[in-house]
Amino acid sequence: MTPARFRDRFPMLEKSVHLASCSQGARSIELDESLDKMMNSMTEEGAPWGIWMGEVENARALFAAYINASVEEIAIVPNASVGAFQVASTMDYSSRRGVVTTDMEFPSIAHVWLAQRPHGAVVTYAPENDGYVEVSEYVKLIDSQTNLVSIPMVSYKNGARLPVSEIVDHAHKSGARVFVDAYQAAGVVPIDVQSLKCDYLVAGTLKYMLGIPGVAFLYVRNGVADQIDPQLTGWFGRVNPFAFDPRNIDFPIDARRMETGTPSIPSIYGANAGLSLLNLLDPEVAWKHVRGLVRKTADLLGGMGYALYLPRDESRWGPQVAVHSSDPDKMSALLKEHNIFSSPRGEVVRLSFHYYNTDSDVESCARAFSEYQSI
Repeated sequence: MTPARFRDRFPMLEKSVHLASCSQGARSIELDESLDKMMNSMTEEGAPWGIWMGEVENARALFAAYINASVEEIAIVPNASVGAFQVASTMDYSSRRGVVTTDMEFPSIAHVWLAQRPHGAVVTYAPENDGYVEVSEYVKLIDSQTNLVSIPMVSYKNGARLPVSEIVDHAHKSGARVFVDAYQAAGVVPIDVQSLKCDYLVAGTLKYMLGIPGVAFLYVRNGVADQIDPQLTGWFGRVNPFAFDPRNIDFPIDARRMETGTPSIPSIYGANAGLSLLNLLDPEVAWKHVRGLVRKTADLLGGMGYALYLPRDESRWGPQVAVHSSDPDKMSALLKEHNIFSSPRGEVVRLSFHYYNTDSDVESCARAFSEYQSI
């Protein structure tokens, strides 16, 4: 599928330039149809539990295929924070106490690791240098006492793609497990957990995966046993959820042991809509297209004198361009006046790209930034 044909699935793009996929993906025809389908099931079936559970299992299977995992390795959780907590809560910090993360980690994930300190965890941070985290900064912190290493596949700050595979290799040599936050990658950056060899990976659907808030997926590699049982659980985390036994608790051996209660059904329908669209694409072709747009945007804005928050090495760039600003909210508001949607964060305005974006989007954005310089 060409970018133009893919773009046709998003009618909102006829009148707007969507450069905010790092916060929320564009609204598609498939998303609308899927949510309508869910509402119609309530009218036609009354209590369409069986239909909804079929959608849940479909989402599990679609995401598993998307990251080259098995369905048994996928748990459905409400958001990435809960996914991270489910992992953190199964770690025993009495002997191996170390948790290594980075300053480029999304705070919601890093806060989960910090919250384990009363249980004995000692959290250290691989520092950021020039918009990136070198492998050597992780290596300095990983030793025989490290229990868990956390890496964002793509940083929310500036879209930098971190060296996940290299860090995974070093962590495993030290006997540590690895958690990968792929929330800012899934949907645009190709993911193959067999190649990454990570132990855990989390991704949600509202951003580049083209769904809505309320659901995320937690990959738990087959063979990774919990050091202690998950501390947050519910009836979906049972061997047989329909046993309805309030006196006994058991955990399946697969990733479903990390699940809790009923997932957000509208979000599941949205996830299936987004994943069905992504399945139309060749991930490598889509990623090449996105990288071209990022490069063109960086060249144009950099040439206009804007300070960009990107790694020095272009090979480390991800699906966004972060632009320094003294007032990111004001800059984002000006872009919105031109029907250009962006995402201000901290000291930057983030411009993020998907396969539905085009060269004309980049050019429209550059014209708006040129006008901003004259204010």
